[in-house]
Amino acid sequence: MIDKIISGGQTGADQAALDVAVKYNIPHGGWIPKGRKTEAGPLPRRYRLTQMPTTDYRDRTWKNIQDSQGTVIFFRRYLTGGSRLTRDFAKSCKKPYCAVDLLVNDPFEAAVILQSFVGENKICVLNVAGPRASHDPGIYAEVKIILETLFYLIFLEQENDHTIPFPPLSEPVFPVSLAAAVVLLEQDLPFKAKADIARLEPARIMEVYFSWLENLRFRLGLDAGNTSLLNSCNHGIKTAHFTIDDAVMEIIKALKRHCDKTYQMRLVT
Repeated sequence: MIDKIISGGQTGADQAALDVAVKYNIPHGGWIPKGRKTEAGPLPRRYRLTQMPTTDYRDRTWKNIQDSQGTVIFFRRYLTGGSRLTRDFAKSCKKPYCAVDLLVNDPFEAAVILQSFVGENKICVLNVAGPRASHDPGIYAEVKIILETLFYLIFLEQENDHTIPFPPLSEPVFPVSLAAAVVLLEQDLPFKAKADIARLEPARIMEVYFSWLENLRFRLGLDAGNTSLLNSCNHGIKTAHFTIDDAVMEIIKALKRHCDKTYQMRLVT
């Protein structure tokens, strides 16, 4: 299992990797040039990267390769600029790297390639690199899909004996806010499921997510155009790349926060 994702914080591939880590409660980090420098201005503070003493992108690239157990480099047709430098540094450091051409491999194929690379090299700390958004406007969305597919493939590989079952589905409803969705799910779930969620370690949130994803999309009307709920879930994040699946994870996390407060206390008393 990947225990940590790191990147250089640049727009595009780097930030897609960080956002996937945040979504799945996977620790993230990496080195970033002084001033938290990116092409779009300083990197937001929600990303837990460490500043270098210099503003040189090459220095942070070198450090991220050294601090990881392997690097994946996403590119299209040719490795250029920082991506080519990343490959050269990985060779110099004798660290495993995997260069994935997105013109040759679709997202699922890329995820399978990456899964093999991670497994064969026993990588727990993965460094993710690739083009910045100004050089490849579609790279953020594609890298996000690839990494999320990777984690789903890892989930399928594991024995998930402790998965919390979702109750039998009834007709979809259309809660208009994140808070209303949590209230509905609290009513849907038996006490044991809510207590199990309260005991769940944050890093295991993806087990619930992958098990409940399709059911929640249907039950909460997200597949039927519940844009009010979708917008409510995106309110604190405010990203143009926010998807229905991201909304499902925000709902599950909000439900866990509620169960942590309500059902852990009942278990203790």
